[in-house]
Amino acid sequence: MPIIIQHNTMIPIYEQIVAQFRQQIADHQLPAGEALPSVRRLARDLQISALTVKKAYDQLEQAGLITTVQGKGSFVAQIDPNIEKEQQRLELEAAFDAAINKARQFGLADAQIRELVALLLDEAD
Repeated sequence: MPIIIQHNTMIPIYEQIVAQFRQQIADHQLPAGEALPSVRRLARDLQISALTVKKAYDQLEQAGLITTVQGKGSFVAQIDPNIEKEQQRLELEAAFDAAINKARQFGLADAQIRELVALLLDEAD
């Protein structure tokens, strides 16, 4: 479960950690019950502040992806498949929303955006 931090990006380090753990959990590289590295160990390995790792773990816990047991550590949570599908749908909606906003910034009308999406869907088949 390697976590790779990119220091030459505008994405905060804790968000990079959250995104990579989310991806690993979604890809089942980290199964339910799997122990995550301790906050101190991950901070040492990545050469970053323990507070940054703690912030990432807190976000993962709020999202229901991990559970933390005092004195034992943090573990990948058992994820309800319905919640997982809903999370995936929300991420997909956000990606579409960003793409639509970018298309509008480029001056495309809604009809042109629909036409482009239809074309891309046809090509994907």
